Amino acid sequence: MASKVEIYTWSRCPFCIRAKGLLDRKGVDYTEHCIDGDEVARSEMSERANGRRSLPQVFINDQHVGGCDDLHDLEAAGRLDSMLAVSSI
Repeated sequence: MASKVEIYTWSRCPFCIRAKGLLDRKGVDYTEHCIDGDEVARSEMSERANGRRSLPQVFINDQHVGGCDDLHDLEAAGRLDSMLAVSSI
């Protein structure tokens, strides 16, 4: 089973586009929650993201990863692939 990846975005956010680009280059299937102007959805995202309201916010297997820089930092440290690894369960 593949990892469950979710990303909260705004459609014209350059950081959101950059984060999705990394996931796309890695061939990751993800669910995008585009919350343009939807304050209710942003509040729900913020609750999941430990109060963070900036975009994007990324979750892997319901674990909060953080934003664009956090995602790229995981990639640079060589830790992202293991988080995205296919589970044998």
